[in-house]
Amino acid sequence: MTTKQYSDGAKQSRWEPYPKKLWQRSYWEHVIRNETELMHVREYIQENPIQWELDELNL
Repeated sequence: MTTKQYSDGAKQSRWEPYPKKLWQRSYWEHVIRNETELMHVREYIQENPIQWELDELNL
């Protein structure tokens, strides 16, 4: 709904158009329901910078 309202505003009210995509591709949310899931999320956050260095798409 947010994207639709922005798109309509850009067309009808001459809002500044955004030149790129508005949403991150493959984005998803997850509700943390217990301590085990929280532990996994914390590990992911801590290890993610290490994985970034190994990512072939990291330019």
